[in-house]
Amino acid sequence: MKLKKVITLILILTLFFGYTPAESFAAKKTSVDIDNTISYINIDWWKSFDDAILTDYILKAAESNHDLKISSLKVEEARQNKNIQRSKEMPSVGIGAVPALYKLPASTSSDGLISLPIYASYELDLFGKNRDKTKSFDKLTEISAQNERAAYISVVSAVGSTYYNIVKLDKLINLQEKIIKDRKQIYDLMKLSNEEGLISTADTVNANKAYVRANADMIELKKSRERLLNMLAVLIGDTPENKESFTRIAYDELVINKSVPDAINSDVIENRPDYLSSEIMLEKTGIDIRAAKKDFLPSFNILGLISFSSTEFLSKMNWTNAIAALGGGALLPLFTGGAKIANLKLQKNKYNQAVENYKKTYLVSLQEVNDALCDLKLGNEKYLKTLESFNIEKSDFSYTQMKYNEGIISNLDLLQKKENLLVTEKQLTNDKIDYFINQIGLYKASGAKI
Repeated sequence: MKLKKVITLILILTLFFGYTPAESFAAKKTSVDIDNTISYINIDWWKSFDDAILTDYILKAAESNHDLKISSLKVEEARQNKNIQRSKEMPSVGIGAVPALYKLPASTSSDGLISLPIYASYELDLFGKNRDKTKSFDKLTEISAQNERAAYISVVSAVGSTYYNIVKLDKLINLQEKIIKDRKQIYDLMKLSNEEGLISTADTVNANKAYVRANADMIELKKSRERLLNMLAVLIGDTPENKESFTRIAYDELVINKSVPDAINSDVIENRPDYLSSEIMLEKTGIDIRAAKKDFLPSFNILGLISFSSTEFLSKMNWTNAIAALGGGALLPLFTGGAKIANLKLQKNKYNQAVENYKKTYLVSLQEVNDALCDLKLGNEKYLKTLESFNIEKSDFSYTQMKYNEGIISNLDLLQKKENLLVTEKQLTNDKIDYFINQIGLYKASGAKI
């Protein structure tokens, strides 16, 4: 009776708890953990822009961007692959039920039989082959996590750059409206002067062409803004249909409150996700070489089987009706067609590739950080020079207004001078926004650790 109870208990446990560790883990974790990955983007750095609207878009992207969700799910995929490999380090136990109907010779009747086989197998990992393979999958999980971090940095950088380009286009469209208005006035004045014989028809035609060209430029600016609003919608996981409700800071409220660093510590490279990924890949390929060498060693297996047979279910399931076996063995393949040697050479080749990729990644990282710092420094210098030029142009326009008020120059001369001021302000707008985008470029190049 005790044996019957044990068998019944084993059957129940198998039905309810007969999952591998990987299956159990997958059942518990089915969603993307945003709270942990939000740390990738260094949100305090974004808050230092003092723009709550921008910060809100960054957080929306971190939570709702579909590329980021995919990257997080790939990390989970890598974890489950590791768990599948880890299960190979553990024993495998199973139970079955085999009903049968049989008739013996010299008998006119048939009888029923049911067998309950319980089997177990286990590979003794004496040389650590399976352990090394699990470590290799663990490294792939770490690489996947770094790829996820890189995706977060890339997406939020794209959000920031897109946002500031939209702010720039808002300002440029505003300035272009003033240019169109002035060119219309210039054309009307020149047309009137032409009718009075004061200027040539060619000058009037050129003024009309400038007016038409200004309207064409306006269309291009509006098209660019529409495209960027569509892009922003996708980046934050929203639909482009809602783009008209996307708010942003006014250009004139932008304040440059971030200083330009003189230099960037080379240690920031060690925090870049691509550099860390190449470093981890180097470790992984080293483990793979070790595992390939251990494939030449024999494997040791333990096998166990016990089967209870009875004509009545669970009534006579005792040791008398049992078939049991326990054994083990060692297996050493003598000839595999060169597969193991080729695999070892392949893993060594991958290791050499990983070494070269590691060296390349370090150099490329240095280049990108230095390029980003150069863009920021020179972009800042250009902005300051353009600001100086704009202030000079503004002073010159004030002087021109005084001459116009005193009747020294015509309204046409004043409008042309005003257009020069507007054109300079457009350049200033471009250079100022470039400064913010260059800050984001340095943030991305340094792996969000500045």
